[in-house]
Amino acid sequence: MSVATEAAPKPITHARVWAIAGPIVISNATIPILGAVDTGVVGQLGDPVPIGAVGIGAIILSAVYWVFGFLRMGTVGLTSQALGAGDRGEADALLSRALLIGFAGGALLIVLQSLIFAGGFALSPASDAVETLARDYMEIRIWSAPAAIAIYGITGWLIAAERTRAVLVLQVAMNGVNILLDLVFVLGFDWGVEGVAVATLIAEWSGLLLGLWFCRDAFLRPYWNDMVRVLDRVRLWHMAAVNRDILIRSLLLEAIFVSFLFFGADFGDVQLAANQVLLQFLHIVAFGLDGFAFAAETLVGNAMGRRSPERVRRSALMTSGWGLAVALAFAAVIALAGGVGIDIMTTSEPVRAAARDLLPWMVAAPLLGVAAYMLDGIFIGATRTRDMRNMMLISAAIYAVAVWLLVPRFGNDGLWMALLISLAARAVSLGLRYPALERAAAD
Repeated sequence: MSVATEAAPKPITHARVWAIAGPIVISNATIPILGAVDTGVVGQLGDPVPIGAVGIGAIILSAVYWVFGFLRMGTVGLTSQALGAGDRGEADALLSRALLIGFAGGALLIVLQSLIFAGGFALSPASDAVETLARDYMEIRIWSAPAAIAIYGITGWLIAAERTRAVLVLQVAMNGVNILLDLVFVLGFDWGVEGVAVATLIAEWSGLLLGLWFCRDAFLRPYWNDMVRVLDRVRLWHMAAVNRDILIRSLLLEAIFVSFLFFGADFGDVQLAANQVLLQFLHIVAFGLDGFAFAAETLVGNAMGRRSPERVRRSALMTSGWGLAVALAFAAVIALAGGVGIDIMTTSEPVRAAARDLLPWMVAAPLLGVAAYMLDGIFIGATRTRDMRNMMLISAAIYAVAVWLLVPRFGNDGLWMALLISLAARAVSLGLRYPALERAAAD
C-alpha cells in the first residue's frame, strides 16, 4: 500500500540541485584530512614502522569496505523512486533493509577477519614488523565494520531524501571525533597504532548513532519495522539485483584503475610516481563532480518514481549542465596551475618533469570524464543498473584493447590514452542507452 507524502512535485531548479550537491562537495573535501592526520600523528612517534602499519591496514580495510559501496548507490536510487511515487512506507522499509544488510555484512567481515588479513598481506606484503602492527590495527578496527557499512545505507537514504546537509554534518562529526581521539590516544596516552585504531572504532560507531538520529523521523512512523514489508521476497530480490549489478560495475571500474597502476610500473619508478601524482588530480575531479552526480541520482530517481519522462530529462540536463561547468573549471585550473600542484605533491625533479609531460592528459580528463560520471548518477537514480553493468563490461573490454594497441607504441602516454578512452566509452555506451531510460519512466 502506497502512502502519499507530497501532493504536488517540487520544481527542479538550480537552487535545488545546489542544495543537494553543495554539501556533498564540501563533505568530500574533508575526506583527505583524516588520512593526513592519522599519518601525521603516528609520524610523531619517530619510527617509520607505525606509519607503514597504519597505511597498509587502512588500505586493506578500506578496500574491503569499498566492496559494500553498492549499498549507498542502490539505496539512493530505490529510496528516491519510492519517495517520488509517494510511497513513504517503502522508503522507510528501504532504510531498514539497508541497515540489515550493513549489520550482516559487517558481522560477516568480523567472522572472516583472519582470511581477509591473510589475503590483504598476500597482495600487499610488508616487513614482519609492519605486518604485526598492521594486524594489531585491523583486529581492533574490524569491530566497527557493521557500523561503517551501515553508514553507507544511511548516507544513501539521507541523500535520496535530499538531506545532504545531514550527510555533511555526519562526515565532519565522524572525522572530528576521529582526529580528536587520535591526538588523545596517540600523543596523550601513547597508545601508538592501537590508539589510531581505537579512535576510528569509536568514531565509526558514534557516526552510526548520529546517522540513526538523523533518520529518527523514519523510526517515528510505523513502516520501518513492518517486517512483512521489510522482508518481502520480491522487494528483497529487486534490491539484491540492483546492488549486484552495481557491485559488478564497481569491480570492473576498480580493475581498470588497478591495472593502470600495474601497467605503469613497467615504465620505471619515475613514470609510476608521475602517474600516482596525476591520479590525485583525477580523484579531486571525481570528488568535485560527485555532488552533481548525487543530485542526478536523487532527482532522476524521484522523477522515475513519479513516472515523468519530462522531469527525468530536466533532472538529467540540469545536473549535467552544472557537472559540465565544474569539469570546465577543473580543466582550466589544471591547465593554468597544474604545474604548481605537481610541485606541491613531489620534490623529485625527474618526477616533476615526467608529470608535466603528461599534464595535457589531465586537462582532457575532466572534459572526457564528466559525461561518464553524470550518466552513472542518472542511471543509478533510475536503477537501470543492468545497463550500467553491461556498458562497463564493454568499456573495460575497449580499455583492454586500447592498452594492447597503444601502450607498445606510445608507452606511458598510450596508457593514459587508454584510460581516457575507457571514460569516453562509458559515456558513449551509456548515452546510447539513455533513450530507453526515458521510455522506462513512462511505463
